[in-house]
Amino acid sequence: MNSTLRIDDFLFLRVLDPSEGQALYAVVDANRQHLREWLPWVDQTRGPADSRQFIERLHVAFEGRQAAHYGIFRGGELVGMVGFHAFDWTNRVTSLGYWLAAAACGTGIMRRSVGGCLGEAFRVGLNRISIRCATGNIRSRRIPESLGFTFEGLQRQAEWLNGRYVDLEVHSLLADEWRPHLVASSVRSR
Repeated sequence: MNSTLRIDDFLFLRVLDPSEGQALYAVVDANRQHLREWLPWVDQTRGPADSRQFIERLHVAFEGRQAAHYGIFRGGELVGMVGFHAFDWTNRVTSLGYWLAAAACGTGIMRRSVGGCLGEAFRVGLNRISIRCATGNIRSRRIPESLGFTFEGLQRQAEWLNGRYVDLEVHSLLADEWRPHLVASSVRSR
């Protein structure tokens, strides 16, 4: 996996450095209410040290080819994250998760960022990528739907979120189903 994926002239994805813990925390903290609605980890992110430790774990996982998480940068500003939770190289499968600052939502950034990750994953030989979305998270669900994923089913009460269980929809895409033209712009690796 490449550590940087250039999406277009203004948008790129990059593996974060632990020194960027403060920047990541600032985005999370400024968007706490927005993110908390659908992400169970937000309340456990209490300060820059939490974000730094998180990035350190992600960095180790990336170096060991166990996972790949990228900061999403628009015009040089960190606006979210997208990444593969864990690689199962034996079976060539992984799952993908993402989040975006409120001000960047509705701009196509996430769709293009996920498209960039898909292209990279299939380039390195992965065969199946899944995305799980809470049933009520319409914006998140639009990402796999718009990129040609197949809805596989529902995992009932699969995630504990803010004091309640939520159902998760499972969507998947296989390498031979990938249609790069569904992503608005081309992706160049660096």
